[in-house]
Amino acid sequence: MAGDMDLPKLLADLRPVLNPGRFVYCTFAGRVPAGLRPVVTVAEAEGVTAVVDQEEADALGLGYDYVAAWITLRIHSALATVGLTAAVAGRLTEHGISCNVVAGFHHDHLFVPAAEAERALRALEELAAEHR
Repeated sequence: MAGDMDLPKLLADLRPVLNPGRFVYCTFAGRVPAGLRPVVTVAEAEGVTAVVDQEEADALGLGYDYVAAWITLRIHSALATVGLTAAVAGRLTEHGISCNVVAGFHHDHLFVPAAEAERALRALEELAAEHR
């Protein structure tokens, strides 16, 4: 099913949810190690980036330097929607919160500093309320 492209409607219906856990960015020269269960992977010329649960990374002795909270926007936006990422990132920027965005087929996912998770969630809820 195709996602929605109506930006005002999408912003009004963001319904952000904070997923449990803390997540870290790890990088590997080749493939993701067997048995590792990343929530996101990105292949780049320099290697593979994997976002994994911090507890799993710690248990495997993996190095990282960024600990994030994972927020999912429970709207189903079309991948071709214009302005959603800018609106969300812009609002978080206003609050001084960094944001790494990953688009899935069904939802957009935000990785924000773990210490800023609640503030980020409130900022996104305020953004949605302003568009209702």
